[in-house]
Amino acid sequence: MIDFHIERGTVPPYLQIVQQVKQALRLGWLEPGDKLPTAHEVAAEAALNFNTVLKAYKELEREGLATGKPGQGTYIVKSLTQLTPASYSILRRRLAAWIAAARKAGLDVDGMEDLFAATVHELDSSEIA
Repeated sequence: MIDFHIERGTVPPYLQIVQQVKQALRLGWLEPGDKLPTAHEVAAEAALNFNTVLKAYKELEREGLATGKPGQGTYIVKSLTQLTPASYSILRRRLAAWIAAARKAGLDVDGMEDLFAATVHELDSSEIA
């Protein structure tokens, strides 16, 4: 089961829920058939308005990632993962090694994120050209 972590700030709470479900789907932590916690459970645990959670679940339904079954809950219907568990494990180990090297080189988390984003953008731009 997924635990939502809501940060007060610029991203609306309902979008944080949607983003966290999508992340869990991409990483294979959620799969089709998995049940999301009830809106009441999420609202209570995350100190959110019940309607905020419903809005997030409706957005997941609109995007075709989940479906609500009256009286039963909300279930995942689509996966976003593109990795096998073995591929995920290999990439995670390589990423951990990269993070260790980046820290040794003096980068903090913000620096690593900036370098990663710039490199992805650069590679995407070169593929388009």
